[in-house]
Amino acid sequence: MALLFPWFLLGLLGIAIPIAIHFFELRKPQLVHFTNVSFIKEVKLVTARQRKLKHLLILLARIGFVLFLVLMFCQPFIPAIKQDARQGQSVSMLIDTSPSMQAQGNDQSLLDMAVQEANGLSNVYPATTRFQLPNVANTLNKFAFQAATGQLTVSGQAESLGALLAKGKGFSGKGQTFIFSDFQKNSFSSDFLSQLDSTDKIFLVPLAQNEVSQNVYVDSVGLDDAFVRRGTDIILRIRLRNGGQVPVANCQVRLFIGDKQAAVYRAAINIESPTITSVRVRIDSNELQRCRVEIEDFPVTFDNTYYFTLQPSPQIRIVDLATGEPATQRLYANESLFSYSRSSPQAVNYRLLEGANLALIQQPLVDASLRENIKRLVEKGGSVVIVPPSLAAGRASYTQLFRDLGIGSVQWEPVPTGAPILRDVAAPSLQNPFFKEVFATQNRQPVMPKVSPVLRWSRSGTDILRLQDGDGYLASFSSGRGIVYLFSAPFESSYSDFTNHALFVPVMYRLAMQSFRNDQNPAYRLNQRTVAVAMSEETDKAEQVFKLTKDSSTFIPVQRFQAGELRFDVPPGMQTPGFYQLTRNEQIIKTLAFNFDKRESNLARYSADKLRTLLGQNHPNIQIYDAAGGQTLAAQYRAERIGTPLWQYCLWAALACLLAEGLLLRFMTRRSTVEPVAMAA
Repeated sequence: MALLFPWFLLGLLGIAIPIAIHFFELRKPQLVHFTNVSFIKEVKLVTARQRKLKHLLILLARIGFVLFLVLMFCQPFIPAIKQDARQGQSVSMLIDTSPSMQAQGNDQSLLDMAVQEANGLSNVYPATTRFQLPNVANTLNKFAFQAATGQLTVSGQAESLGALLAKGKGFSGKGQTFIFSDFQKNSFSSDFLSQLDSTDKIFLVPLAQNEVSQNVYVDSVGLDDAFVRRGTDIILRIRLRNGGQVPVANCQVRLFIGDKQAAVYRAAINIESPTITSVRVRIDSNELQRCRVEIEDFPVTFDNTYYFTLQPSPQIRIVDLATGEPATQRLYANESLFSYSRSSPQAVNYRLLEGANLALIQQPLVDASLRENIKRLVEKGGSVVIVPPSLAAGRASYTQLFRDLGIGSVQWEPVPTGAPILRDVAAPSLQNPFFKEVFATQNRQPVMPKVSPVLRWSRSGTDILRLQDGDGYLASFSSGRGIVYLFSAPFESSYSDFTNHALFVPVMYRLAMQSFRNDQNPAYRLNQRTVAVAMSEETDKAEQVFKLTKDSSTFIPVQRFQAGELRFDVPPGMQTPGFYQLTRNEQIIKTLAFNFDKRESNLARYSADKLRTLLGQNHPNIQIYDAAGGQTLAAQYRAERIGTPLWQYCLWAALACLLAEGLLLRFMTRRSTVEPVAMAA
């Protein structure tokens, strides 16, 4: 045992006071009235013995009171095992506020447990100690620190554990760093710790959650086709995962389109692989639909709802640059899915071309102005279908167009002297994603069209159709943000019968459908750094500030325009999932859905013992405290690095001595042992 303030031992001189009072009480004369002198001598002897015992006990009680009172002011304590505790003048507290901290542990959330442990630990340090929180610029005293931790809430934008450790590195040299977290396995690695300074003192506090055997959550929701048609059935692919340790045999899933329940079903979810379910839904309105998937899963409920949006696609804008009446005009003009426009080579409408999703180039010659507009279209993400001319006069202009679009591997075939020699097109591959759900199962070899190529290419991004001898007939090339589709033969009847073949309609429909790009994702994550949303040119030129609103909350993100897109950083204040409206000048531009990071739903974590095994002996500066050990963190830290204080026991002992003195004075007072003597009359 050691004394924190040993000079208070001078107070032991006060023991002389009860001793002096004791001797004074012994010398105090007492008067006894009695008539029988012989009997009083016997009573006096017995009473003197009792009084002596009483005074000795009272004396001991008073000496004990003074002794323990003095020791209390000396603050005795049992020295700590590690003598480095009270030296730091600044203590950093890093508290994980990620969504997984909503899991329950000891009848409270892990975040509440972390705040409680951190506040208790702050009471251990001297009053002069300053505390540091990650998002607070200045250091705080104990009371300000406890007030700040009381304001902490779960945030969908909470920094990962690796980022918290990086901030712990930034606090190096300022004392000690405590990290309170559930230490999820998918967000923590011992490699993070190797980046820290070996001279820093790091304390890891894994918070124990209740045993969770299952946690079903929505990984993602996707569409088979980006083009969403109003009034027709669309297939939603809902990917479910289990972040627990036990398979779920019967989990109820409900799908809502707007406020109406569109589907309800039950699914079995394993723990190793995702479960993909297909739901057929129909949208009967052109308005954007707020959708959500709800899962009945307990006890972890923060990820039971997944928000997403569905926007029926507008008409696909197609501009056909051709002479006469091409076969594509009959194909696209009578379909409500498409907004079809045709321009002749002599009067090209460049404004329509600029806003097109798909441009068909099937004219004898492309001049410099047209080449420049086509290049601008693909740079913005549009698609171009090029049908080469049969005349040799326009080949040079097309060669220059190929170079401008980054297609440098195209070679022209020699001009035939007689009739073109037709070659068979090979049957399309059913494994090609381009033909997904286009063909039914065929039991016999189909009759394919015949074509006479006028050009060839050595390589391409994707060959859609090939000739039977291996040369390409239809291929796609990436160019800028768009795609260029190139046929190797003209559509003229002498060079091809493709326009009269049954394959012509599905191929051209797929080319048009794939030209549509929905740049708005169905859902985003709150922890995304940047969100990109496509905007029209009129919006791009406007200078109004865009805002994000949800209920009564409004956020102004950091924003900028780039290549026809609005790019903004998710504001720090956006912490809860749900639907947010992107507004400009009080007008709603788009509605975006945000969810928690799906990694937070995987609740596999490191316990204190597993962390010790993971760290091994390579990190002597890092210590792990087990918050589930039945003892508070403050008590563990005090016993190990500060020592066990004993002044409370001294206080109780002094009060016990004071109580004993009172009881002695109350119940051991001198009683009269003299009995009345009968006197003769």
